[in-house]
Amino acid sequence: MSPRRFTVQGTNNAFLCAHCGTAVSPLQNGSVRNHCPECLHSLHVDVFPGDRASDCGGVMEPVGVESSGKKGWMIVHRCRSCGLTGRNKAALDDPVQPDNWDALVALSSRGPS
Repeated sequence: MSPRRFTVQGTNNAFLCAHCGTAVSPLQNGSVRNHCPECLHSLHVDVFPGDRASDCGGVMEPVGVESSGKKGWMIVHRCRSCGLTGRNKAALDDPVQPDNWDALVALSSRGPS
């Protein structure tokens, strides 16, 4: 097993959502923005959180929501290209562009996919 790489510096960048086209601002809390705050979609760009080392690049579709005692709400994503499932912390407390609460609630009320 290779050592875990986690590189936050230089990866918290603005981007256009590949799913809905929303202009997404970087997070303001020192973490890394990794999904669209409007539609909750992401891109498969990491092997480990923040490393930007994946060659896949597929759209990560939000398929569920989980509650974590330490991290709060976690959005479950599945890559449309390779099928990888991953979890991203919801950014509900970002002062500039928080995650869309209604989208998160709608996602949580879906049945298992």
